[in-house]
Amino acid sequence: MTITKTGSGNALCLALEGRLDTTTAPQLEATLKESLDGVAELTLDMKELAYLSSAGLRVLLGAQKQMNKQGKMVLTNVCDTIMEVFEVTGFADILTIE
Repeated sequence: MTITKTGSGNALCLALEGRLDTTTAPQLEATLKESLDGVAELTLDMKELAYLSSAGLRVLLGAQKQMNKQGKMVLTNVCDTIMEVFEVTGFADILTIE
């Protein structure tokens, strides 16, 4: 998986490309851990994300919990396949998806 970080001030955007699964979830988790200090607005751009597993869902839930304490998190450009995963798991109700 490729993670591209952009941002300024207290806003951060992470563009995710590839597969977010058991193998790559620790990579995203580490990136979030080192990047969220002082961030009030986190955007995860999923335009190029092809696959999402339960390990990826766990990382997204952790990020959502962290951002609930310090600001907000938004998911953008979610494809139909991944949106279906969010809907089936109930994540569509707890994540902000635009």
